Amino acid sequence: MPPKFVPFGTDHLAALALTMAVPLALAIAARRKPAWDAWFRYGFAGLLIATWIAWYALFIARGWLGLGNALPMNLCDWATIALIVTLIQPRQAAYELAYFWAFAGTVQGLITPDVNFGFPEPQFLVFILGHAAILSAVIYLTFGTRMRQVRASIPRVIGWSLSYAVAAALTDWTLGTNYGFFRAKPGHATFYDLLSPWPFYIPETVALGMGMALLLYLPWFIRDNFNLARIRRR
Repeated sequence: MPPKFVPFGTDHLAALALTMAVPLALAIAARRKPAWDAWFRYGFAGLLIATWIAWYALFIARGWLGLGNALPMNLCDWATIALIVTLIQPRQAAYELAYFWAFAGTVQGLITPDVNFGFPEPQFLVFILGHAAILSAVIYLTFGTRMRQVRASIPRVIGWSLSYAVAAALTDWTLGTNYGFFRAKPGHATFYDLLSPWPFYIPETVALGMGMALLLYLPWFIRDNFNLARIRRR
């Protein structure tokens, strides 16, 4: 039997470290050799597609696939779709959605993964690799392809995030599922444990999401205002 998953154990910490180190190394390489950028982007797109297929194959093989997990209605699913579009043909609107959803949502999945066993159990590999690929691809696009957020990104991403919330909530209400955790908190330890009981954590999550969007844009806001002030001083 494979070893039990240990939060922030060796396997977990190694995955988190590689999630950050690999895309940064590729970004440095792409800046030095711009012709490599397309190959890196297509590689990330292929990895995302492959892990998505592997996830379905694993769940079908083990009899885990059901109405509550078969539909692409998790926020990470939407982030993956936006990311694949951006990796194949860089688009600002798709990139900013992937950026915010990855750092606001996918990060939580990596920090508190919903797995029972550690490396090399297939569930661990598929879950961690799928989530790590999302975050790594966003990091690469930001530092390698040099895509970035703009002020107009904030209302757009909030609007799309609210659209996702409505779509997930309607799906849950219609099918009795729990996409987006609108009917119940996750069954494993997550940041939701720090929030109020159902249904009060739902508006709290929406407020936190909006605050997170502003926080994630803050580095670009500071940089733009610093550059503007420097130009005015000349």
